[in-house]
Order: sequence, then C-alpha cells, then structure tokens
Amino acid sequence: MEKLCALCVSVVKMEEWMEPVMVVEHVTRRFGSGETEVVAVRDVSLAVEPGEIVLIMGPSGSGKTTLLLMLGGLLRPSEGRIRIGEDDLTELDERRLPEVRLRRIGFIFQDFNLFSSLSALDNVALVVQLTGLSRRAARRRARQLLEELGMGHRLNFLPEKLSGGEKQRVAIARALVNEPDIILADEPTANLDSRRGHETMRLLRRIAKEGMRSVIIVSHDERIKDIADRVLWLEDGSFKNEVEMATDPVCGMSVDRERAPAQVVYDGRTLYFCAPGCRDEFLANPKQFL
Repeated sequence: MEKLCALCVSVVKMEEWMEPVMVVEHVTRRFGSGETEVVAVRDVSLAVEPGEIVLIMGPSGSGKTTLLLMLGGLLRPSEGRIRIGEDDLTELDERRLPEVRLRRIGFIFQDFNLFSSLSALDNVALVVQLTGLSRRAARRRARQLLEELGMGHRLNFLPEKLSGGEKQRVAIARALVNEPDIILADEPTANLDSRRGHETMRLLRRIAKEGMRSVIIVSHDERIKDIADRVLWLEDGSFKNEVEMATDPVCGMSVDRERAPAQVVYDGRTLYFCAPGCRDEFLANPKQFL
C-alpha cells in the first residue's frame, strides 16, 4: 500500500511540472481593413495540457475554422502568439513551418483528404516517408497503426472502396503516425452517421490518452461532448463559456457535470456518471473503481 501511495504522489508531482503542449496568448485575426475589416477571432487565449482533449463548439461563422487554421500554422494571427513546446508558430520562418507541422501536428479533416490513387496503407505511410524514413519502415509503422485501429483487413483498399467510418480511421492513423504533440480535428464526424461518428471519436480518445497526445476538435456535434475533457463555446470570435467535464469512474467517459444522468456523493466528493447503469455498478463495489 505504501508503494502504491508513493506512486500516486510521483504521478501528481509529474502532472504538476508538465508544461502545456500548446499555449495560445491573446490571438486575434482580422481580414480586410477600414470599413470592410472583419475580426474573425478576437483576443483568444488557451493552454492545452498533454493528453487533454478540448472540444471547441459554436455557431457557423463564429471563428472556429479560422482559429483551427491558426493553431495548425496554416494562417498567421494578426496579433498574439501560438506556441507548441519551444516552437513559436507566429515567429517561425515560412520555410520551417512545413517541417513543424509534419512532425508536431496531426490533422484530421472533415472530408478525410485521402489520396484517391493510394491504398489505405500508402495514404498513411506517405506521411511517414516525408520525415525521411524508408518506404519499408514507413509501411511497417503505418500497418501497425492501421491494425490497431481495426483496419488490418482493408490495408490495400483504395479510398473509394472504404466506408465513411473506415476512411475516418485511415485519416486518424495518418494524423497519429508521426507521433505528433497535438492533433487538430475539423468537424471529424460531419460525414459519419451518429453511431459511427461516436465510435470513431471514442477510439481517437483512447489512443490519444494512451499516447498522451493532446487533441483539439472543432465541431457542431453535441453528441461527442462526452469524449472531451473541456468544452469551449466560441461565439463572435471569442470564448464565451467553458465546461469542465467530469470523468465517469466506471467507464472513463467524460460527463457534463450540469447534465449528468446520474451522480453520487461518496466519501465527501461528488461523482458523475454517464448513465444510471454506471452509477449502479459503482455502488455495488466502489473500491473497485477508486
């Protein structure tokens, strides 16, 4: 028991000194000038921790896509700074940005953006080859990740032969294959039905958590809130609200504290559950989950 307590203390200390993966400081983006000027993003600040999953929601035209493009180094802010580790995206020379994006950022696009003439395996392996790895080594790494994502039986299929959910898994593999610090996802469930979209996002959450990869998702989809650690509401270019999600101790999913289907006060603290079934399972044997 003493060894276990010592381990818990060491984990807490480790979390205390871990630096944020991404730091966004007072970022603003303007388009046009004078009377035609439009402020798409206004004085946004954000820090994302290792392994944290942040969901940014908001109405159309709220600035979500513009913000995501800046976070990915694809668009420079008019004001403010964006840092990934020691790399300041707002100060980097244009010639260095592609390398930083390749090695430190993984992108998941709404329409998948797969090469139609390449197999699922080669769509993923190509990203690894761009880092300088040999084709054989790149394909080996891509194969391993695709198999982990349940795509081992579809490695040699072209995108046109894959379902929407399968294409999304290939897109996730491509985003993860270079082991980036942060993954940016733009409306990742827009082209998937409700069940497949939620399954895919849960899979992304599991893999991201295991590898301590941070994820920022921009989406309208309320149904994927339960995979996020934080939900931020963006409106008129600024964050208007933040919801800190709780973790269901039974299934590990995130739960909106204000809308939790079930909750229990145990040993002086309130625990939140995604469903009454998880609550009942917890109450049957609390020590198993704590």
